[in-house]
Amino acid sequence: MGLYAPGSRGEENTGFACVRCGELIPAHPRGSYRNHCPRCLWSRHVDVFLGDRAAHCLGPMRPVAVDYSGKKGYVLIHRCTVCAAEDRNRVAPDDDFDAVVELQRPSG
Repeated sequence: MGLYAPGSRGEENTGFACVRCGELIPAHPRGSYRNHCPRCLWSRHVDVFLGDRAAHCLGPMRPVAVDYSGKKGYVLIHRCTVCAAEDRNRVAPDDDFDAVVELQRPSG
């Protein structure tokens, strides 16, 4: 028997191998969803709505920008490299700050 009930938030707070850099990422220590690599900031297209794990695409999601929300603080914007869907994910305390800053620099 698993540690969490099926479909529970805890069950989905699992570690994973990053789709981009291959780094083995542990479960989030505070029990919230770990939805992107804290090193390279890439994600995987797994949700239709936050936390539902209902997307069938499963494509790599490139971090394309950083936004600021008065409620959530800094938010990463990811775009799926397969279907172009976009998703917003809160910047985590253990994210590579230099990688977050680099997303804010103008390209070109």
